[in-house]
Amino acid sequence: MKYELKNGWNTEVDKEIIFKFSEGYKDFLTKCKTERESVKEAVRLAEECGFKPLESYETLREGDKVYAVNKLRSLFLAVIGSEKISEGVNIVGAHIDAPRLDLKPNPLFEDGELAYLKTHYYGGIKKYQWTATPLALHGVVITKSGETVDIRIGDENDDITFVITDLLPHLAMEQMKKTASDVIEGEQLNLLIGSIPVKDTEKSAVKENILSILGEKYGICEEDFLSAELQIVPSANAKDVGLDRSLIGSYGHDDRVCAYPALMSILTTEACDKTAICMLSDKEEVGSMGNTGAKSDFTKLILLELMNKTGEGATELNLLRALDRSFCLSADVNAAFDPGFPAPYEKRNCAMINYGVAISKYTGARGKSGSSDASAELMSKIRTLFNKNGVLWHVAELGKVDAGGGGTIAQYVANLGVETVDCGVPVLSMHAPFEVVSKLDVYMAYKAFHAFFNED
Repeated sequence: MKYELKNGWNTEVDKEIIFKFSEGYKDFLTKCKTERESVKEAVRLAEECGFKPLESYETLREGDKVYAVNKLRSLFLAVIGSEKISEGVNIVGAHIDAPRLDLKPNPLFEDGELAYLKTHYYGGIKKYQWTATPLALHGVVITKSGETVDIRIGDENDDITFVITDLLPHLAMEQMKKTASDVIEGEQLNLLIGSIPVKDTEKSAVKENILSILGEKYGICEEDFLSAELQIVPSANAKDVGLDRSLIGSYGHDDRVCAYPALMSILTTEACDKTAICMLSDKEEVGSMGNTGAKSDFTKLILLELMNKTGEGATELNLLRALDRSFCLSADVNAAFDPGFPAPYEKRNCAMINYGVAISKYTGARGKSGSSDASAELMSKIRTLFNKNGVLWHVAELGKVDAGGGGTIAQYVANLGVETVDCGVPVLSMHAPFEVVSKLDVYMAYKAFHAFFNED
């Protein structure tokens, strides 16, 4: 049988179901522009579907639905299967962080009688894409009194917005001679936040006015920035793209376009043989480091807790057996072929919009550096499973061999001994403030993950 690519809209798909599923995803994107917001909304949706905190159970049995929050920035959800945990589990792992701008610890300053916040970019971005576009401020501040203040400014139509200014073309002759990576430097990514001075103040009068507003409206003083997690994100909400409304444009598709279908797939899983686990992790964009990233031991902790509460014994041997017998779909995006920029793609082996989920046997850069390489047996298992369940899929690499490449959480899960392969949604303009995906591909990701959790 010849392997042929086929546009999904030319197959027997249900447009109404696909579009309806996409409305839920758009709502999730608009609400969830940070990891904390994603965790909070995911927990709300999970509790509506009968999931309860893992810590609330003394014992677990088949069919129980539990979740565990890791430091408010990552999340595990599980549906207990009929088999022992030590017989292996099925994991779908996505990440809920996205490229953005973080505030520096001492961000507030004044220059030229304008007030700014200094930023430090997070993840791989084209810095020039973040200038001259409406931006919002999201996050939390812990005040000196210990109060947690939630911040979300700049999203509503009648709300204020923020911006990072750029140089006008008339005066940009020297700027335009620079390479794209240097047109805007990291230290120029300063967020404009005000211009009115406090009267009869000789020094930093505009900054003092901003501090006064922060104090009156949010109870925040300048020192409180030291105990804050504040992120600059695009203020635009998720929107349909195209006259046919077949595409979704938004900030944060990488990787919430996989996280949302993964979440929905476990929320609609009622019974399974192998315990189903949805892992929504943090810090993938900077290497999956830290205690909320995929490199942390939280995965092991959850498995040990599940084994302990199902009564089979939380031993190191059982843990190693569980990992060795488990399977994981590393649910992360791939770069969709862009006809406007064809040079970096190898068309026989690249992801395509409207062709379903992209399965990547390996990622990494150039000589597969930093990748996990799935076995032929695992590729066969996934291919057979998807075909059986009507999932539209195709295989893909991330660009030509010497063009660059990228990584996912796959290698870190595979390092635990878990059979792992990347599977996700193709994205146009990846890592830009406004990325684009296909509604059909988003729904196929849901079908793929649901089939994986519910395999016979």
